[in-house]
Amino acid sequence: MRGNIDRETRLFTDESHLYFREGQHFASHETVKHARGEYVRYEADGPVHTNTVENVFSVFKRGMKGTYQHCAEKHLHRYLAEFDFRYNARTKLGVNDVARADRALRGIVGKRLTYETTRAR
Repeated sequence: MRGNIDRETRLFTDESHLYFREGQHFASHETVKHARGEYVRYEADGPVHTNTVENVFSVFKRGMKGTYQHCAEKHLHRYLAEFDFRYNARTKLGVNDVARADRALRGIVGKRLTYETTRAR
């Protein structure tokens, strides 16, 4: 987590003990207690919940099982980047098809993928 999340992040997790030590490395670490029926809590800084990450992970899992069906570990970051793009360029955020295509095409500037480079990996 420390290698992929900004230290200034307000981290939300469930009550799993796996997160307690890691949570100390961020600006704040709040938990929701699902075992007690708590799924969202409102604080002065705003709501505390894990709904967003659970939604994103659910969409990712469905995409991997239904569309791609297999992902080698060495390519996982590419699949995650695609789903990150989709989530952050969705219609609910006001991004239409034209704007989404423009964003995608801006992402290819300076990149070149050839058959030989895919075989070399």
